[in-house]
Amino acid sequence: MTPIATRPRPYQSYVYGYPHKTAYRPLGADRPLLSELWASEPKDALSLYAHIPFCEYRCGFCNLFTRVGAPEDLTTRYLDALERQAGAARAALGDEPVRFAAAAFGGGTPTFLTAGELERLCDIMESVMGAELPAIPLSVETSPGTATPDRLAVLAQRGATRVSIGVQSFVDAEARAAVRPQRRGEVEAALEAIRAARIPVLNIDLIYGIEGQTEATWQTSLDAALAWRPEELYLYPLYVRPLTGLGRLGADADADWDEQRLRLYAAGRDRLLANGYEQRSMRMFRRIDAPAAGPDDYACQTDGMIGLGCGARSYTSGLHYSFDYAVETREVRGIIDAYTRTTDFTRAEVGRRIDGDEARRRHLLQSLLQAEGMAVAAYRTRFGGEPTDHYPAELAEFTESGWLDPDSGPEILRLTPAGLAYSDALGPRLFSPAVHAAMASYEPR
Repeated sequence: MTPIATRPRPYQSYVYGYPHKTAYRPLGADRPLLSELWASEPKDALSLYAHIPFCEYRCGFCNLFTRVGAPEDLTTRYLDALERQAGAARAALGDEPVRFAAAAFGGGTPTFLTAGELERLCDIMESVMGAELPAIPLSVETSPGTATPDRLAVLAQRGATRVSIGVQSFVDAEARAAVRPQRRGEVEAALEAIRAARIPVLNIDLIYGIEGQTEATWQTSLDAALAWRPEELYLYPLYVRPLTGLGRLGADADADWDEQRLRLYAAGRDRLLANGYEQRSMRMFRRIDAPAAGPDDYACQTDGMIGLGCGARSYTSGLHYSFDYAVETREVRGIIDAYTRTTDFTRAEVGRRIDGDEARRRHLLQSLLQAEGMAVAAYRTRFGGEPTDHYPAELAEFTESGWLDPDSGPEILRLTPAGLAYSDALGPRLFSPAVHAAMASYEPR
């Protein structure tokens, strides 16, 4: 096993999809028609995602594509554009049967929209896209300030099965340190409203590694969250990225901070495991007795996704595509304004081609980062070979580092507890040289 002193930095890149959006580039003259992209794609288990790029404020750690506030009629114009885009996307899927197996509203903060605007968003998903929202898992992100009874009532009525609220910390001083203007009383009121709405799954997001956070204050947030018996808890390490509030303050990673985050991660993991939760990934913990959120036969490694909204990504087997991406306020506003003026959504504008090697890397990465691991037989069937033949150096390194479980057997590749803890170092090891180069040359704006 690799000695701790020589291991890589544990927090290198938050890996939630591959390739990362900073590897996307304008497609230029090669902008393909969506109808051509989707012509031969399977359409029996697609995911549907709607991106709402508005928030009440921008947290100090946030590098999401979002803007603060929405002056005048901007949300109306945005939903108008999203409806036009939905019409083009649905037409591109053709006349054959299309089934959406899961849906999600993210952002930004989808519940920045009013109750009436949320109704309209659901109408677009159902009447234009053809999704049966009450029959599939529907996840919606919210915030303490926007989780109001009227909005939650709309979501519950329209079939939401999961609400995820970004709390980050129940300690007011830590919230301020993360440049997140909230108080615990507001958080508790929002959680009470979510529980009153009777949406089956409540997820609470918490962050570790905030300046001034200690094992004791981390325990305070964990206990406060556990008091609500959430069906899911996500524990996120704090990252400081370019152009964010914390990034402008000059905060940066060092070895002591790495060690602090590893300690807090382990304390949080052990606390949740001792309180009836099972670990699904480095970040995700689910209560063992939590009810199923509904039928879910969508697999991110293999199935496609339709993304609507100017920050959403769409996935086909040969191309991942989206619109332009930025973090800086003026750039974000310009992209949103351009999106609201767009009338022709029939072509992919920005994206990255997915060849055979990238598809294999994506399947391996997104399977291996789950606690259950990757079934080698499924990989073999899909790609006609062994992962150890395709990526011998990477998998040998994982074994040497103690990240792969030697007792999982030849037909399962599964991470050890140490491997899960180092997921944000392991994931980037599986990026292709081309994706690494594209990400390195991306200029944040």
